[in-house]
Amino acid sequence: MKAILNKNNTRIVSIICAVLLFIATFHWPIKYYTFLRIVIFLGAILVIIPHNVKQLHWTVIFCIIAVLFNPIFPIHLHMKSHWIPIDIASGILFLLEAFMQMPKRKEKKTKEAKAYSRDKIY
Repeated sequence: MKAILNKNNTRIVSIICAVLLFIATFHWPIKYYTFLRIVIFLGAILVIIPHNVKQLHWTVIFCIIAVLFNPIFPIHLHMKSHWIPIDIASGILFLLEAFMQMPKRKEKKTKEAKAYSRDKIY
C-alpha cells in the first residue's frame, strides 16, 4: 500500500489527471468523458489519502473534485461551456498539488571563512 501512495506516484497521478483535464476542454466523444470521470475520481482519492490533518485545505479541495467527477452518481451540468472552467481549474489544482509538494534540495554547506585575530578591524 505504501508503494502506491509514495510522493512520486502521487505526483505522476496528479500530472496525468491535469493533462487529461486540459485535453477535456476540446470536443471528444462521450466515452472520453466517462473515462475522464473514472480517472479523475480515482486520482482525487489517491491524492486525498496521503494528506494529513495539517493539509486540510488540500483534502477539502480534492474531496470536492472527487464529488464533481464521481462516476457512480454523476453530476450533469448539461452544457460543455459549464464544464470547461471546472476542467481547467481542476487541472491547475492537480498541477499545484504535484509541484507544490516537491522536496527541497539540500543546500551545499559552504565553508565559512576563518576569522583570525589579525583580521580584526580596530
